[in-house]
Amino acid sequence: MCTAVDNREIIILSDDDDEDDEGCEQDVSCSEPSVVIVEVEDVKKSDCVLPPSALDEDLVVTFSRPAEVLPHARYDCPIHLFTATDCEIRAPLAGNQLICDQCFCYICDKLASSCVMWCHSGVCHCNSHKRSDFWKDIRNSTLLGGLKTFNLTLSEIDAHLRQAEMMLQCFRRELTVQFSSYLEGKRLEEYGLSILNHQGLIHDYTPVYESVSSFLNKADKQDGRAAAIMRLGAAEDFIQHFQIPGTFILQSSKANVAEAKALLLQRIVASLQRQMVMADFTAEFTHKLQDFYKRLNFPAPLKRMRNSLCVRPWDDILLVSVLKGQNLLGFRKDKGKRDILTEQISVVLLRTELLQHQHRYRELCRYLQVVQTDKPSRFQEVQDLIPFFTCMEGNFTSALHSLPSSISGTASRFTPNLFLTYLRIFETATAPKLIVSQPTQLCYSDAEWKPIKDAVPLKRAELVKFALRVQRCCSAVYQDSLCWTHLLKIVNTPCGSLSGIPAPSPEFLNNAKDVVYSILLDQSAYIHIPRAFQLEYPDQALLLLITGALGLRILTAALSPALPVLNTLKDNAWALRWLWDNLSSSADRCHAFVQEIEQELKNTTDGENVLHFLQSIVPTLSSSEKDWDHTYCSPVTVKLCSS
Repeated sequence: MCTAVDNREIIILSDDDDEDDEGCEQDVSCSEPSVVIVEVEDVKKSDCVLPPSALDEDLVVTFSRPAEVLPHARYDCPIHLFTATDCEIRAPLAGNQLICDQCFCYICDKLASSCVMWCHSGVCHCNSHKRSDFWKDIRNSTLLGGLKTFNLTLSEIDAHLRQAEMMLQCFRRELTVQFSSYLEGKRLEEYGLSILNHQGLIHDYTPVYESVSSFLNKADKQDGRAAAIMRLGAAEDFIQHFQIPGTFILQSSKANVAEAKALLLQRIVASLQRQMVMADFTAEFTHKLQDFYKRLNFPAPLKRMRNSLCVRPWDDILLVSVLKGQNLLGFRKDKGKRDILTEQISVVLLRTELLQHQHRYRELCRYLQVVQTDKPSRFQEVQDLIPFFTCMEGNFTSALHSLPSSISGTASRFTPNLFLTYLRIFETATAPKLIVSQPTQLCYSDAEWKPIKDAVPLKRAELVKFALRVQRCCSAVYQDSLCWTHLLKIVNTPCGSLSGIPAPSPEFLNNAKDVVYSILLDQSAYIHIPRAFQLEYPDQALLLLITGALGLRILTAALSPALPVLNTLKDNAWALRWLWDNLSSSADRCHAFVQEIEQELKNTTDGENVLHFLQSIVPTLSSSEKDWDHTYCSPVTVKLCSS
């Protein structure tokens, strides 16, 4: 077969190995060339005359020339025969020292002509080859250098790790000088101290601490894997430092060896934990970091930190099953042993941060519900964010169910500001755009509020139920005047309108008192509002329900400030009259409440406007004063006076 082709190089691969050779002993000789390259030249059809028998062949070679030799290891040289042995290092074997221009040293990974150990007795690199574990170990030690202690392979090494190794070597030399200076100590005069008849030395570890800190600062700026290697390498160097007892001890954590080492190791562990959770390290590389850390010789005060890098990878079987909702208990049986999802609080916080960045709120809630940790009080703060994370998923109904109304539930730990934050989230279906690790961060942030994807604002009745449930179990919210003000503003206007709510029928107002108090005094877990109560006057019913709850609050204790709360009812005077009528059940408390309002009016700049509004309501209570205790309260109409 003959065709005209462009002038270019092609590679001929042979597949004519005899099958009978499979049982033969493998020849250790490496004399065959690794690559054969054939240059193809243009051949005219008229110049190529083939016999008829050749036309029947699948492949016919019509022209060839010696192959160009590419760079290769010495044992693959096509020119000089190589004799392989397992570990001969005394002298070259049978011409192994002979090289061509393209021969490379297997150990040094550079041209054999530039290898200084090529024929050096005791370390003859010319005898090295890849089929010997002995030579492989020497090659790894040579090429990996200080990185060999991390059990890294050559395939894992890149320019960043090479740079990390060089920086570690320089650091170790500098650290040796600094620690030697610490061991020698300094005289008192060098610190500006002069004590009569005292010739003691001061051993100050501060320069060593600052040297390590400076190196860790450099590590923070490196590539992820390089930074991890530098941090662990530094830990290996300073962890064995020891305290020299001196006559005088400086009162500084950096000057004391034990305290300084603890601070440095805590910084290293925190950085590595963040990398293991946040970075895209392979499971193999992470495992090598953990093994190296465990091999460190921890002194007694630091042994508690030996397991600090035991961080589960994201593909851990138990962790994955929990995140996917396949495991609701947080443990599994593994070869007869009970594997429990237990992690350090620092790791829990890191996972919480990352899952928020990835908007994986449902998985985050599943994780926080089952994971166990070493600091329950701090973990409780994170768990209290489960309702917020459920909101961020857009599922407000589930968020309400995750707020148990017991005295030990999440809602019982609400602050007034946190309650108002949730009230705004449920009402507007928006939330602050930020990463949180404790509830207080939701309240004191200037973050922009953004719409929650797929979220629908809660109906007004659900908002009322949520507020009453929180008030039932959280005294801080129940007592706070601002919470009442915001809640009344929600129910004070009809849906889709800015004006007040029309007054219902007198019959409805008379019957509402019994219904409202039956709802408020019901101690069941959930607030139930009868459908019939909302059927005819839905907006009025919710306003009366909150107004009735406010009446019970006023009868319980002083409400301060009260004027902002009452002022929210100025567009619904009928609701304020209904409130005042209910307050008449306790003449003493009602009279005290009037005095509290008078005192507030004296201290407010807008007292005249509020006074005019209240005076239009309060005199109408005279009709119910027959039920008061007249020995305490005169039957005449109660009048409010401005200052």
